[in-house]
Amino acid sequence: MELKWLEDFLSLAETRNFSRSAELRFTTQPAFSRRIKALEDWVGAILIDRSAQPVALTEAGASFRDLAGEIVRQLYQGREEIHSASVHVASAIKVAATHSLSLTFFPRWIRAIEASSGGPLNIRLDSGHAGACVQMMQHGDCQFMLCHTHPSVDVGLDARQFISRRVGTDRLLPVSRPDGAGKPLDSLNAVGEGSSRYLAYAETSAIGRAVEHMLHQSPRHMHLEKVFVSRLAAVLKSMVLDGRGLAWLPESHVALELAAGQLIRAGGAEWDLEVEITIFRPRDQLSAAAESFWAIVLAQTLAKEKVPHPATSLG
Repeated sequence: MELKWLEDFLSLAETRNFSRSAELRFTTQPAFSRRIKALEDWVGAILIDRSAQPVALTEAGASFRDLAGEIVRQLYQGREEIHSASVHVASAIKVAATHSLSLTFFPRWIRAIEASSGGPLNIRLDSGHAGACVQMMQHGDCQFMLCHTHPSVDVGLDARQFISRRVGTDRLLPVSRPDGAGKPLDSLNAVGEGSSRYLAYAETSAIGRAVEHMLHQSPRHMHLEKVFVSRLAAVLKSMVLDGRGLAWLPESHVALELAAGQLIRAGGAEWDLEVEITIFRPRDQLSAAAESFWAIVLAQTLAKEKVPHPATSLG
């Protein structure tokens, strides 16, 4: 059964004239008549009383007219909805961001971008661990990627293919749950082998590698017992809140807990690790919407810097 057969039938039901409907349907009358007959064969009933002048619908034809009209209407409506949805998806600005930045930095950052653009943007945000975000960027599944970066860490994006821009800063703070006396349960000042439990990032985590680099470069001999590993800052945070050990967490991610006293510093400021929040994009030309988005990002970063910050890539 073909859609045009239904449209032919609906036209004939309205005009009650084969010649007029054939003309309206841009075909010859014999061809039009064959299509009406083919529809009747498919339905298994005579739909048109050809003996009447003008032609009339049979009882079966009258019943089928409403069904045919609804089918045609739903098909075209569905096509329009799917087309609109595909256009919406195609025009979306696709951003990948690490979980911690998706929860803390991204909402206020995108509000500032939209304020400069003059209205809401069509944004699709995918969250994941740093390695997954890098893969999305490499495979072309996103146009932009947000993650924490540090000079000691190779993110894994080739500078010949990708460019980047610093859009913010953050600090990784060593934090612990306090004990009953308000002291950290696990401290960097602890003495004794394995006296402090260390909740670490997985090796695939960029900020985790930055923390490990800092620890290895430290002149102080640390007594940390690595008791747990995760790729996600949110998981490490929940473990710290549960009193399972200390971890280096983004300040933006633990600010509320620090203010409420649920978490406290596990060491002095000398153990803080300054990191940058960086956006990456391919060097290749992107869609018009994505390029407009990038222009706003550049304008905002330049406005914050007296001297333009050169595009950098850690990969």
